[in-house]
Amino acid sequence: MAGLRLAVLISGRGSNLQALIDACAREDYPAEIVLVISNKADAQGLQRARDAGIATLTINHKDYADRKAFDDAVDAALKDAKAGLVCLAGFMRLLGEAFVERWRDRLINIHPSLLPAFKGLATQARAVDAGVRVSGCTVHFVRAAMDDGPIIVQAAVPVLADDDADALAARILKAEHKAYPLAVRLIAEGRARVVNERVVIDGVKPIEGVMLNPPDPAAKRPSLFEFFERQRD
Repeated sequence: MAGLRLAVLISGRGSNLQALIDACAREDYPAEIVLVISNKADAQGLQRARDAGIATLTINHKDYADRKAFDDAVDAALKDAKAGLVCLAGFMRLLGEAFVERWRDRLINIHPSLLPAFKGLATQARAVDAGVRVSGCTVHFVRAAMDDGPIIVQAAVPVLADDDADALAARILKAEHKAYPLAVRLIAEGRARVVNERVVIDGVKPIEGVMLNPPDPAAKRPSLFEFFERQRD
């Protein structure tokens, strides 16, 4: 079904783009991808889009004198495509404040940590080094500051004792592929609203219970982590 018109900005392999492509292919999904833009001509995600019959465009930041000129070119392409929501999916360029304000509450990003913890790069390695027991990903509306803005969806995963950055990143990535399509659905259905810089979600029941990692060895019931692990496909 046609619905909210999405544009996706990428710089690399496009695994979250693929998750959105797969979601949009479902008949009941209320959005469609109308354009994929990359700042790198060799980004693998461009081929994913072409294979799905989606229009693609390369806007190389190196072809522009400054960030504003690059941002203006991206902005013009998004407007030409009549995009209603812009999804950053591994887009490795910081967008200027003017661009962000132009697309305020119509620009979202996914980050591989439970924001506001571990903003920036190397989030998985930093989480492992910090010894946290829980990590995950966050989909949020974009603001001018890096990895900042009202949170729409978060997905939590356990950090295991033998994890390194790569193992944790792989676990988080699986969560990202569920969280991003969910966030887009909530926006497309009009159920996610920004109120006083917080996102209010309508018509969704909260999860009850406590996530314990490590699980309590004296508990008779499994932790939610163990429960969800057993429910995996």
